[in-house]
Amino acid sequence: MLKCIAARQATLGMYIHKLEGSWIDHDFWKSNFLLLSTDDLQRLQASSVEAVWIDLDKGCDVKPADPAPTLSTTQTPAKLRRPAVEPQVDMKSEVARAVKVCAFAKRAIIEMFSDLRMGLAIDPAQVTRLVEDISLSVLRHPQALVSLARLKKADEYTYMHSVAVCGLMISLARQLDLSPALVQEAGMAGLFHDVGKMVIPESILNKPSALTDAEFSIVRNHPVDGANLLRNSEHISALVLDVCLHHHEKCDGNGYPHGLVQGQISLFAQMGAVCDVYDAITSQRSYKQAWGPAEAIQKMAEWKGHFDGRVFQAFVRCVGIYPVGALVRLESGRIGVVIDQNPKSLLAPVVKVFFSARSRLPIIQAVVNLAEQHDKIVGRETAEEWGFKDIDAFWSGLAHSKASHFD
Repeated sequence: MLKCIAARQATLGMYIHKLEGSWIDHDFWKSNFLLLSTDDLQRLQASSVEAVWIDLDKGCDVKPADPAPTLSTTQTPAKLRRPAVEPQVDMKSEVARAVKVCAFAKRAIIEMFSDLRMGLAIDPAQVTRLVEDISLSVLRHPQALVSLARLKKADEYTYMHSVAVCGLMISLARQLDLSPALVQEAGMAGLFHDVGKMVIPESILNKPSALTDAEFSIVRNHPVDGANLLRNSEHISALVLDVCLHHHEKCDGNGYPHGLVQGQISLFAQMGAVCDVYDAITSQRSYKQAWGPAEAIQKMAEWKGHFDGRVFQAFVRCVGIYPVGALVRLESGRIGVVIDQNPKSLLAPVVKVFFSARSRLPIIQAVVNLAEQHDKIVGRETAEEWGFKDIDAFWSGLAHSKASHFD
């Protein structure tokens, strides 16, 4: 029998069946467990979780003097239900929330991938909630989470890459006007697309120098390794499995592992290819410097035969020609960082200017909405050429440090 009680009523010996609320409200990966640790009890009661479901067949009940209302398994307190539509918020507000989403997602993915590698089952309800929270963040602001996940450290790449690609796949699926069910599947596919890298030794995965032919062969096999891991999980759909297996295929047939050509590659796998590459080339790696977001879009557009044209154009509409974090020069001679997109024009994002290219001196920082002012972008710039440090702090509000924002 299940009972819904206030979190403050939880005691040791209870079997927690479900934690109500968002994953960002607590730091438990599994929401069904026997509550035996005093530390876990304190963490639960100190969290933002307001209510929990307990299973009376597997653990103890509340004390008789502290009764709690019993609800059926189909009931949820009205105040705990999520809104059907998430209200959109500004970039700054969502970045603050997305930090928590990314931190929790990183811990969850580490444990989930580890379970898969050891042949253990994953809880589909937990995965669904993780994808849902990432999806809600993208709904509140389409740029915040995917831009934030780009700031990952090299040694957390595999896990945070999965978070970023999940968010990008969700955004792209919505741009392609796919059904809500397929949007959810797209997010799941992004989450699991690189699980095969768990099979690659870390000495190869994080090698700072060029790989040998034998090492590169091991890396190229990660889509097959990932598909083999996912086949053991009964709750993984064929769509998710297909993206894992084929996200490195290219439309001209020069991809791997099967050398498929455009007509043989599914829409989801084509979507996975674009999202995977964009986040990979804009992320700092142990063996390669990250490209700027605008430079990445430009380079990807030049790769003939790599991506499906319709899918790539839809992706550009998601992230922009000048994505958040892009360093640009304006016609006025000012240099700034793109801090938000303009939904009505890909060529007129919102820019925070801070430097004069003409005087080569800092200027008073100002936010410029190019859709409303007589100025325009005339070129892309690179931080290395100008010696700028930590330009992502202009849009994220986060100063870089040796510590990860997602720890």
